[in-house]
Amino acid sequence: MAIAVGTKAPDFTLKSKDAEGVKDIKLSENFGKRNTVLLFFPLAFTSVCTKEMCDITQGIKAYQDLDAAVFGISVDSPFSQEAWAQKENIGIPLLSDLNKKTAAAYGVLLDDLLGFGSTSARAAFVIDKGGVVRYAEQTPTPKDLPDFAKIQATLKGL
Repeated sequence: MAIAVGTKAPDFTLKSKDAEGVKDIKLSENFGKRNTVLLFFPLAFTSVCTKEMCDITQGIKAYQDLDAAVFGISVDSPFSQEAWAQKENIGIPLLSDLNKKTAAAYGVLLDDLLGFGSTSARAAFVIDKGGVVRYAEQTPTPKDLPDFAKIQATLKGL
């Protein structure tokens, strides 16, 4: 079960890979600067995850206009995430939770997905500039997408 709205967002440092190399992304570096949207997804190179990340990429300006940074997080390695992002033209930073500690900290780690082992559930969090969770959603199944209208409405209210 996803962590509750109103709680302090668990901080993390995760790896991200792009054309410039591997870098660390620390959530708390956004605190005091901008709001943050975290989109947990089960696995790269899958149809629903591809649709979600491509849709977000195409609509990223709406989130930027709401003063929000958007990150996708999965248990894939940063190298497979980069290959997927290049193949599908995904333009948001993808963060590797290879050790699954961040998904567990946010309460969205699934024990087993279709026999592949533990992965993150599909989930969304809006974290305000103060580091407090203002929206939390874990979808009923990994095939369901988060309610992006509610995510944007939450950001508009911040």
